[in-house]
Amino acid sequence: MNRLDVLMYGARRLSPRHTAVLKVVGRRSGEITSVPVAVTDYRGAEFLVSMLGQDANWVRNVQAAGGRAALRRRGRETPILLEEVPPEWRAEILRRYLAAAPGARPHLGLGPTAPLAEFHRIAPRHPTFKIRQCPRATG
Repeated sequence: MNRLDVLMYGARRLSPRHTAVLKVVGRRSGEITSVPVAVTDYRGAEFLVSMLGQDANWVRNVQAAGGRAALRRRGRETPILLEEVPPEWRAEILRRYLAAAPGARPHLGLGPTAPLAEFHRIAPRHPTFKIRQCPRATG
């Protein structure tokens, strides 16, 4: 299913609004790996959340790559830098994530209307990354 999602989420017209394909260099293989992700908006910024926690391959790959990756949305690929959000700042982002990605609810064990204290409780288990655009090279 991930391969089908990668094709659909990266396509120009078939891609749901909050979906994308994250591309990052594999920490062991050195090859580009692609994974479908949900992009979450919060306070004018965009974020990626690991519903599977710290041990998700894409999280380990992003950390090994120093946050360097690319995001493919609606047929366009953009180089990005992913900056990990400290656990104490993740609760509201996790709440927004569950509203945008209902398929993640069983993995987080909460719904988007759960008390904020519950999101604070689970925040350390779900790496969250702020998406930053990579500056364009000049020259």
